[in-house]
Order: sequence, then C-alpha cells, then structure tokens
Amino acid sequence: MSVRLAHGIGDPPADQPVAAVVALGANLGSRRETLAAAVERLRHLPLTADLRVSAPIETVAVTLAGEDADAPRYLNAVALLHTRLAATTLLRELHRIEADHGRVRRERWGDRTLDLDLIAYGDARIDEPHLTVPHPRAHEREFVLAPWNEIDPDAEIPGRGRVDALLAALRGGTP
Repeated sequence: MSVRLAHGIGDPPADQPVAAVVALGANLGSRRETLAAAVERLRHLPLTADLRVSAPIETVAVTLAGEDADAPRYLNAVALLHTRLAATTLLRELHRIEADHGRVRRERWGDRTLDLDLIAYGDARIDEPHLTVPHPRAHEREFVLAPWNEIDPDAEIPGRGRVDALLAALRGGTP
C-alpha cells in the first residue's frame, strides 16, 4: 500500500518516524480486555512501529470536581510508538478506536469505556482547537507519568521537564 493511501486525506506523513506517547484508560466494562484490544489496534496502525506498552495500573477516577472514590476505578497504561502519521491523523485514529469500543463523548472527564489521549508527539508543540500537545495536564497526572516512566525512564515532556522529576514532584519528593 502506498504511504498516501495508508495515511489518508489530511496532513502529509512525516519523513521520519516520530515518537508518540498515548495514554490509555478505561473505567467501564471489561477494562483489561478493552485496553488489550486497543493496544492491538495501535500495533496495527499504518506507518507505525515499535510499540511498547506499560503494565496497567488501577487508579481512582478524576472528575471536574477532583478525585471521585465513588466512581468506577480506572485501569490506565501508556503506549510509546513510532509513527509517520501526522499528529492530527494519529488523533483521528485514536478517536476511531475509542468509538469502536463504545466511547460516547457526553461529559468532560466522565466515565468511559475507553480513553486514548495523545500525550506527546516528538518534541512538537501543537495548540489547535482539537489538538494540544504536549497534553496540557499530563505533567499533573500520576496515572500518565508513572506508566510512561516505566517504559521510558529518560522521557521528557517538552516545556515541562523530565517525566521522572515531574513524577517525583507529584509524589512530594525528588527524583
């Protein structure tokens, strides 16, 4: 298949693979099975290779009002992949995978069958109406930082610093 056909309509693919970080989460349904199926879909994205995935961790739900111990708990993981897909195309593919797993966007930070967030796309800084990378709250989320640090201990969030240092600061210590 040609690169243009694999990529589809929209922004052209990158000349070289870009390291992208995707956070995965689910707090409804068969969480573990849903995350495993989502990982398989990520593994088969066009123009994408070298997928590494953290072990899943269980976390309390975070809502607009803060942590909600009464809400169903999340299972979270982070995937690191190398892709030539443009960031907007990758995001579109993430949304397609979510929808295929029953994701309905009703309320911000509500319960969900699957949540896939594009956390980082190489060193890119993108601020568009439907895409912001690095993710604006990733540096505040232990459920993103801890699994990311597991699979890439030298990772950095552009403009924020090293993931291990950000994680240590959240936990009240130093790296």
